[in-house]
Amino acid sequence: MPQGTLEVVLIGAKGLENTDFLNNMDPYVILTCRTQDQKSSVASGKGSDPEWNETFLFTISDFVSELTLKIMDSDAGSADDFVGEATIPLENLFVERSIPPTAYNVVKNEEYCGEIRLGLTFTPEDRRERSFPGEEESFGGWKESR
Repeated sequence: MPQGTLEVVLIGAKGLENTDFLNNMDPYVILTCRTQDQKSSVASGKGSDPEWNETFLFTISDFVSELTLKIMDSDAGSADDFVGEATIPLENLFVERSIPPTAYNVVKNEEYCGEIRLGLTFTPEDRRERSFPGEEESFGGWKESR
């Protein structure tokens, strides 16, 4: 399985369902990569077409196959509203190393409700970087000093 760093550039969204009836909604995104969660800033008053232009870094280890984006509407005084979510498979990214900004469908209750745009970059971990310069090599219990 690939190991390394996933860089997500969250650009914006379009055509989202406005969950606020009186005002424009204040959307934010919760990005989840296996057990790691990160949250974008709130796009205050941006309504159905918010822009974030934020970058997030995730550490990729074994068995990570997708990135989930959950779009929420920040509401003062009540629970935040669920707007929709997108699930991005990462297998192709591990091969290509970079996917330019692309629009992904946002769904809610299995129905299309807009799109979210982001770019992805995967930087594999160089396994040779794990040893420290000047570290002694071990040969079956014997150590060679340099």
